[in-house]
Amino acid sequence: MYKLLAFLRKHRFFALFLLLEGISFWMLSNTYSYHRSLRFNMVSDFSGTVFEGFSNFTSYFSLKNENEKLLEENARLRNSLSSSFLRTDTSFAFSDSLYLYLPATVVSNSVSKPNNFILLNKGSRHGIEQEMGVISGQGVAGIVIGTSKNYSRVMSVLSRNSRISGRIKKNNQLVNVVWEGGNPRVGLVKDIPSHVRLSQGDTIVTSGNSLIFPAGILIVTVIEQTVSENKDLGTASLAYSTDFNSLQHVYLIKNKMKPEQDSLVNEYVK
Repeated sequence: MYKLLAFLRKHRFFALFLLLEGISFWMLSNTYSYHRSLRFNMVSDFSGTVFEGFSNFTSYFSLKNENEKLLEENARLRNSLSSSFLRTDTSFAFSDSLYLYLPATVVSNSVSKPNNFILLNKGSRHGIEQEMGVISGQGVAGIVIGTSKNYSRVMSVLSRNSRISGRIKKNNQLVNVVWEGGNPRVGLVKDIPSHVRLSQGDTIVTSGNSLIFPAGILIVTVIEQTVSENKDLGTASLAYSTDFNSLQHVYLIKNKMKPEQDSLVNEYVK
């Protein structure tokens, strides 16, 4: 306190000048309407800038929570789709729940290796199991091949071991979509019969035959078809609907009837 008084005594003329300037400014701004409005505008601009910056700052950190809420809502909407139900008794119009969609976030993802994998932030304690399908908001992304308590490992469709059962939407012809490396945006369909003609923009969707994906989920769009010289079997290059370079959020698909379906299939295999 003594040091403060000593400072004010030493600089008393400068302090008095500042005090008088402040009083003059206050009297001026309250005397004339123009000056009052000028002061109001200056304060409003400053406070508006501060609050806008604070709002942007808090919005950035709440974005993660908003994204998670949006994923949950989208999952609920997908669970209510007619494709998520199986009609088991047409006489009584009784429907059993068939597919369950669970949202997840991508922890890590590769696109440049011969066999690429995706790591998700959901594991066995969240009900995730092997052979569950994984889709993005645009289309097929991969298949779960392993789980830990809190994470799951997904074989991306960008893997040479991946083979997705598809159906050409315009004619229902069955095909298998594969990836041979290189461009992460381009897939391939081999051994297309000579009578099947594909055009640029044709789509290939999941067939539903694998018991992993519901039928009708977009996999790829046709870029061009190449017909062999002997007109026997051809190939087609395809553009994946999912952009793996920007993949952040996905949905895991649980086929609730799969154990029963598998047991019946395995019984006849024996």
